[in-house]
Amino acid sequence: MPTHIHEFDWPDRAVVGTIGVPGARTFYLQVRAGKQIVSISLEKQQAAQLGQKIDEILDQLITMEGNPFSVPTSTPIELVDNDQLEDVPEQFRTGAMSLGWDPTTAQVVIEAHPITADDGDESEEWLEEAGDNDSEMLLVRMPVGTARAFALRTREIVGAGRPACPLCGYPIDADGHVCTLPEV
Repeated sequence: MPTHIHEFDWPDRAVVGTIGVPGARTFYLQVRAGKQIVSISLEKQQAAQLGQKIDEILDQLITMEGNPFSVPTSTPIELVDNDQLEDVPEQFRTGAMSLGWDPTTAQVVIEAHPITADDGDESEEWLEEAGDNDSEMLLVRMPVGTARAFALRTREIVGAGRPACPLCGYPIDADGHVCTLPEV
């Protein structure tokens, strides 16, 4: 079966957002162009890495002589998107992701593939329910300003979770925390 590619070349919106309360949030990458909208779930760590790596790519491009791609050093205020996620069903759960740079269009490129049996600890039952999802892919191409705003929002969303315990580093739940310090 051929892979169905959900492709967004110049999206109207590309954001990471969450549903739920800290400690029980589900993270989503949501992309919209016109009436086409796709939401995929991802792990908090995937979201954090995505935001960090996008900033790293953009920061490296700035150091190129003459900044040939006009990469902004900070987030353009007019591109900041703090709106909630739009209400759409999850297309798939993200497994492998890749991030790249297309110098011909001066865009950051994100590829996301569904989780598969090879991705580890997912239950076989869930994979059977997912069925044909492994023949899908999300492909997003974002201009540099949009990518910078995407990375900022992603860092803010990830950082809005439960605070870390200053002693053990584990998250502090709203209903309490038992600190288990390692023995010295």
